[in-house]
Amino acid sequence: MRSLLLLPLLFLFQISLAQEEVVQSVYFESGKATLDGKQADAVIDFIKKTDSTRIESIQIFGYTDDVGKAAYNTKLSTQRATAIKDKLLASGVKSKIIVSIEGKGKIMIEDDIEPEKIPEKRSKNRRVDVVLNLLPLPEIVIPGFYTGIQKSHKVGDHIYLEGLLFERGSSKLAFQAKTQLDKLSKLLLKYKNLEFEIQGHVCCTPPYQNEAIDLATKKRKLSTNRAESVYKYLIFKKIPKERMTFKGYGNTKPLGKEPEYDRRVELVITKV
Repeated sequence: MRSLLLLPLLFLFQISLAQEEVVQSVYFESGKATLDGKQADAVIDFIKKTDSTRIESIQIFGYTDDVGKAAYNTKLSTQRATAIKDKLLASGVKSKIIVSIEGKGKIMIEDDIEPEKIPEKRSKNRRVDVVLNLLPLPEIVIPGFYTGIQKSHKVGDHIYLEGLLFERGSSKLAFQAKTQLDKLSKLLLKYKNLEFEIQGHVCCTPPYQNEAIDLATKKRKLSTNRAESVYKYLIFKKIPKERMTFKGYGNTKPLGKEPEYDRRVELVITKV
């Protein structure tokens, strides 16, 4: 039995996501609708490992390969979906949260698939997808971290801009980053008392190497160059130099999220 688990998307500070779906696929032998012990245990384990307080509903969809007549495949796919439903109910899952049990029949093979890959493709189509619809994650608020300028700040507050991310090995500001900085600069001009350090960061360097190479300059100053790019852009937007400093921190301050979120620049308030 093979399974596919689509992990929920990660979330950032002060952001709650829309409803998520998590999917487990159970694969069947040709013409069969019965579960062996390992398959059954895997389905139950899949449910148990998910936070039960977030499961809003469960949908079960059965499929077959493209061999055989439509009526036969519809019946077989329904039997497969029902077998999964019965196993979930027997394990203690409440029937009221199982909102769909549907046999969708056969999945056709694409016309352009290579002949030698057809058997493997068919084996993946003989399956049931168990779909967990999850409630949004609770809002995460980390003290001192904000996604924009606030009416009042204290020294040490971090301003994290979700769009202020960089391509791997690059310190060049993308269009989305400039858009974020345009909005930020308007607020910085409004709150003229704020002074801050612009902190650059990187990801994905070896453990023994704190800093990364900027592909444009070929020098190991990527986090510093990222911070300086933001510094120069804010000067362009009329933010006085006297209010800003910039510094690269390499990979020493990871967010603990996916690596791409560490290709970032933050503002840290130094004076209010």
